[in-house]
Amino acid sequence: VQLVESGGDSVQAGGSLRLSCTSDSLTYSSNCMAWFRQVPGKEREGVAAIYRHGDFTYYGDSVRGRFTIAQDNAKTTAYLQMTSLKPEDSAMYFCAAGQTCGNWWKASEFGYWGQGTQVTVS
Repeated sequence: VQLVESGGDSVQAGGSLRLSCTSDSLTYSSNCMAWFRQVPGKEREGVAAIYRHGDFTYYGDSVRGRFTIAQDNAKTTAYLQMTSLKPEDSAMYFCAAGQTCGNWWKASEFGYWGQGTQVTVS
């Protein structure tokens, strides 16, 4: 399973961005897609997740109400709409796919990862 992120950019505080994560071969067993972010020297942080077969969504406390995760009708692309961006949102954002969203905030629950896309908020 290959995941490819896009949409990262440099924006001013208060601005918006939409990240995309496209997969070429998600299987039914990859039931959960998630976004994580990481800054140098810190652990990867779970941002949001979506259960592919029911559209249930999950958010980290720091982004709830500002970020929205969604997927396309074909369920092969996940989006992360980010609004009211803050400098502390600056990070490398990674897309991940895994079998369950049960512990979605844990990076160890996901077996497939993209290469990341950089978001910088100033």
